[in-house]
Amino acid sequence: MKKQEKIYVIGHKNPDTDSICSAIAYCDIKNRTTQGNKYIPKRAGQINEETEYVLDRFGVLPPGYLSNIGTQVKDMDIRLSPEADKSMSLKNAWDLMQENSIVSLPVREADGTLEGLITIGDIAKTYMDTTDSYLLSRARTQYQRIAETIDGEVVEGNSHGYFIQGKVMVGTANPDKMKEYIEENDMIIMGNREEDHLQAIAQNVSCIIVGLGIQVTQQVLKLAHEKDIIIISSPYDTFTIARLINQSIPVKYIMRTENLVTFSTEDFTDDIQDVMIKHRHRAFPVINKKGKCIGTISRRNFLDMHKKKVVLVDHNEVDQAVDNIEKADIMEIIDHHKLGSLQTMQPISFRNQPVGCTGTIMYQIYGEQKLEIPQKIAGLLCAAIISDTLMFRSPTCTLQDKMAAGALALIADISIEKFAKEMFKAGSNLKDKAPEEIFYQDYKKFIAEGDISFGVGQISSMDAEELKVLKERLIPFMVSECGRHGVSRVYFMLTDIMERSTDLLFYGEGSQEMAEAAFKMEPTDGSFYLEGVVSRKKQLIPALMEAAQMQGGDYA
Repeated sequence: MKKQEKIYVIGHKNPDTDSICSAIAYCDIKNRTTQGNKYIPKRAGQINEETEYVLDRFGVLPPGYLSNIGTQVKDMDIRLSPEADKSMSLKNAWDLMQENSIVSLPVREADGTLEGLITIGDIAKTYMDTTDSYLLSRARTQYQRIAETIDGEVVEGNSHGYFIQGKVMVGTANPDKMKEYIEENDMIIMGNREEDHLQAIAQNVSCIIVGLGIQVTQQVLKLAHEKDIIIISSPYDTFTIARLINQSIPVKYIMRTENLVTFSTEDFTDDIQDVMIKHRHRAFPVINKKGKCIGTISRRNFLDMHKKKVVLVDHNEVDQAVDNIEKADIMEIIDHHKLGSLQTMQPISFRNQPVGCTGTIMYQIYGEQKLEIPQKIAGLLCAAIISDTLMFRSPTCTLQDKMAAGALALIADISIEKFAKEMFKAGSNLKDKAPEEIFYQDYKKFIAEGDISFGVGQISSMDAEELKVLKERLIPFMVSECGRHGVSRVYFMLTDIMERSTDLLFYGEGSQEMAEAAFKMEPTDGSFYLEGVVSRKKQLIPALMEAAQMQGGDYA
């Protein structure tokens, strides 16, 4: 069965109730109407108190946090590695690499953690070292591994024992001559002469290897048994045995264990490219979040990376989107704001409607798809509409928003007015929050004519006294924030829902002049009192943009 492809549905940074609830709703729609893909709601920032209240009220878990949509190692075609442990022979490792067409083999513990790495180059180096006759003993090679490497069998002695002392030699001289160069504990490769076998036993060698499938005599077997000497029989000739035997040493003897260059599945590809270029390895082990080695990647994997697929809701601006949005594959955009700066590599489905809330569009899509709206989802979407339209007081509110909210309230079994008061009260409970949290709770960045960059935050409350307290706390904070995040002017809207008005705070060179030009008034007590202005999108931003276009040269 083909694995489902993940598609993330996500709203803007500093998410509001609409961006969170619309993402959840659209995932419900898509997962019920499409096959082959799994739609997952995500958030690009911290959930505010209002949204938290809404989710708790309807028993819905908040979407997971996604700070960066860039391509990660886990989005590559990771080459799964075959099982390999440190006790296997070089020959077995070589065969495994050939069977799987790989050049690097991670060596893992039983629990999957990375223990070392061996490459074809490492194995080749041991083949070239033909003068080291003590290699097998230094590597503490198991007799069973030796027998397997030369396609033989242990006919006498403990096959699970280890060759730990002595050298490997070919015994072809006469017995008298052999006395001169054979030492105790050596391993001797021999032919079919019994007298040679007996001489080797007499000199207390540790192992005798007999080629060409020759069977040793019962006397030799008896004497070898008495002295705990291993006898291995192989079908190969002495030359072939001598050529192959070094391949029996365990992988652990030559594998690399220090200064290994590894990558995590969570690493971003932008961060690892330079490391790959610097080290020039053919392949690099990949470690998952549980600390287990799952395979390897190489530079060629950059050619077939799988970009994350994403659906954007409630925004279409680069600055408002999750980080590295340009590295993602944008599948759809559903929004109710002005056209922004996002670009795509190919045509996509882009639904943009002049309504007060993305939640209203979601309500319409449920109807178009002839889907029954779950009670919980209805509650979320109704909350989103109430929030975005300030309980229908915002000029962005349309008849479609009101009709959608009414229908959703019936499904969710809530009273709009009562629920709105509870929701706004929860959202405006800011007394314990730091000024920074309040300022960036609902903050967006804009670029006007002449590359004038400015940021606008907004808090809506039904409590006028609370807004007065916030004003005193925010004014000094705005001084320190101006110039951060690439903005030269900052504004903050203290919006009174009941009075349908906004107290607009400002700071930064040119910020006062731009607001004066936009609203044809002067500030009072360090702010502009804007009667009837409650919408950032429809009332404040267009006015500031027009002012920047007309008078930018005078104060930019």
